[in-house]
Amino acid sequence: MPTPSTPTPLSMHRYDPALADLVFDYMRERLALDPVPLDHPGRKDKLDRALDGLIGARGNDPGEVLAIYADQLAPAVISCDSPRFLSFIPAAPTKAALLFDMVVSCASLQGISWLEAAGAVAAENQVLRLIADLAGLPASAGGCFVSGGSAGNLSALVVARDMGRRRTGTGARDRLRIAVSDQAHSSIGNTLRIIGMDALVVRTTDHRLTAEALRAALDADPEAHDVVGVVATAGTTNAGIIDDLAGIGAVARERDLWFHVDGAYGGAGLLAPSVRARYDGIELADSFVVDPHKWLFAPFDCAALIYRNPGPARGVHTQDASYLDVLHTDAPEEWNPTDYAYHLTRRARGLPLWFSLAVHGTDAYTEAIETALTLARDTAELIRATPGLELIRDPELSAVLFRRTGWGPDDYLDWSRRLLAGQVGFVTPTGWEGETVARFAFLHPGTTMAMVEDILATMR
Repeated sequence: MPTPSTPTPLSMHRYDPALADLVFDYMRERLALDPVPLDHPGRKDKLDRALDGLIGARGNDPGEVLAIYADQLAPAVISCDSPRFLSFIPAAPTKAALLFDMVVSCASLQGISWLEAAGAVAAENQVLRLIADLAGLPASAGGCFVSGGSAGNLSALVVARDMGRRRTGTGARDRLRIAVSDQAHSSIGNTLRIIGMDALVVRTTDHRLTAEALRAALDADPEAHDVVGVVATAGTTNAGIIDDLAGIGAVARERDLWFHVDGAYGGAGLLAPSVRARYDGIELADSFVVDPHKWLFAPFDCAALIYRNPGPARGVHTQDASYLDVLHTDAPEEWNPTDYAYHLTRRARGLPLWFSLAVHGTDAYTEAIETALTLARDTAELIRATPGLELIRDPELSAVLFRRTGWGPDDYLDWSRRLLAGQVGFVTPTGWEGETVARFAFLHPGTTMAMVEDILATMR
């Protein structure tokens, strides 16, 4: 194979077959890994040495740069698509989605407007329609893909705020509030700080927001008139708990509140018949977020933001400027993703999911999601049957919380480090009601009970 040339100002935009072969060979090897290894946390001194002087006035041989990445940088990134990655919320993008993500990148596909990217937008909208249908939202529903649940929550709650101002007749300087549970994702509180709103925090019973608790909090608050919306969670990050969506949605309708559902992790369960009934009431949502880069097997970064009625979102988010006027023609087919979130420039991040869904079909997705749900239930039973281990609660989705009797915080941290050092698993502890406990987050359909048994055996 010829040696790739070092890029120069005249050549760096030209196609270099040798460079392409070099990168494609590396990517083929990465895609062929089955299973994907965990790898290890990086050491700053080692990484600094590897990178020292690499970027300067003159370029380097591409093969040498790629070797630094492959040998020094990549092994210092823990692979969240490994079936042994059971911390936080993992990822397990399909090979089809990963391959098409390369198509999106190499074709410089963007998804800003219908004028510039009608083909990409039409395909993304097909996926958004599928998700809206799964949630029972009306034919009018629509939205766009954003970078993640945080971006989706921010964009949706800006609309909730502005619609609340319109309804209550309050000005831009007046503080409004959103009702949230004490289990809401950290991005909700961050969003409210960013957009100048406050939270009415509703205390939950058994970590689940209910209509009764929401109604009681509103009735007891002397300033409840400034509460303009409510956020419910369809699958809490820590324990996978689904709020009382039907009851909360009914209260929102009664009191004219914007009803937002954060389903960043758990929303994918809409595809699973074994748990679909737990989402009843999501069809009442004014806005809804689900992250395909979590449990819908898409690459980072990809979140679907959907509105029941996209009109108000368009009114809030559309950016006006003389150079943007050409994008807004009021043609019936026009759909500009930039009009439905806080962004302007955006990559067509929904296309890898679209390609994978079209290639594999939704039944394959249902089967993969049900696999994680079954694994969580089987793991719960194994924990119950194992001396020295205690199941904290039955899993609703694919998160399993448990404790090792007699262990404290340091024991869990030491155990977690040993697991990763031995490449047995990546399992980090979490907090539960003031106690440090262990947590599995199942998502990857390649995770097996044998792997779980190996991990639990290290706790004895």
